Amino acid sequence: MENPTAQKLINKIQVDLFKNGFDAEKLVADLKKLREYSLEENIPVLTKALRLTYEHIEANGAFLIPIPDDEPLDDEEVESSAESTDENNLESLEYLISLFSDLSHKNNIADLREYNKALQEF
Repeated sequence: MENPTAQKLINKIQVDLFKNGFDAEKLVADLKKLREYSLEENIPVLTKALRLTYEHIEANGAFLIPIPDDEPLDDEEVESSAESTDENNLESLEYLISLFSDLSHKNNIADLREYNKALQEF
């Protein structure tokens, strides 16, 4: 994202997660605010990722999506990776948030699309 205020908000979210841990209510509020900046910048894949992320957190009280794999999985691996737990996947959430700040890399956009797909299928 280009907006300096949005960049500061992304940094704040990252620092809050690191220092204070997962706080669903605060995180959802920050993601909703960040989505407003994304709408202003007209970044559809990011806007969708933000909406799906905060809706997922609101519905589950946690972030349960794993980090997208770099390589295609065979059917057996897909089944084992699809098994979810009731615990937060903070590493994945931190990675997702890190993608928000630099969309100039095509791999970041590709990973956002993978997160969008996983969030929709959850």
